[in-house]
Amino acid sequence: MSKQERHQLIRNLVETRNIETQEDLAKALQESGMRVTQATVSRDIKELMLVKVSDMRGGYRYAFPRERSHIMSSEQLERLIRNSVISVQAGGNLVVLHTLPGTAQGVAFAIDSMKWIGVMGTVAGDDTIFVAIERPEIAEELMSYFRFRDAAEAEALSPKKGKR
Repeated sequence: MSKQERHQLIRNLVETRNIETQEDLAKALQESGMRVTQATVSRDIKELMLVKVSDMRGGYRYAFPRERSHIMSSEQLERLIRNSVISVQAGGNLVVLHTLPGTAQGVAFAIDSMKWIGVMGTVAGDDTIFVAIERPEIAEELMSYFRFRDAAEAEALSPKKGKR
């Protein structure tokens, strides 16, 4: 298999699996019938400009930067989310986030940049984000990532009932 074909296989693996380490990538490549060394995997990661991003479980995984010219660190993305999200709800293949006014688009960008497996994309207004997910089962995992405030703080910051 050529280097180009190997890189294409790596793209596919990184976009469809949760690859946390170089060892995970080497194992996935071997499972796909490709024998590689650690040095080759390391070079491929560099050449493909893979970055580590947070996943919904609090760990990190490899991903492709959406826009190579504008990348925020995982810590910056997480801080933006944690400082902005007020509440989270789910129904079917949709997770709805309510944020502080004016922050929804930044949070949606952060979610998109994290390239979580199972998250298809976001649509943001001023203080609300719709997160489209592939399967309803992903909703609970995604919601648990956003449940970081204690109940009193969430209640104090949540919009009043009946306003939406």
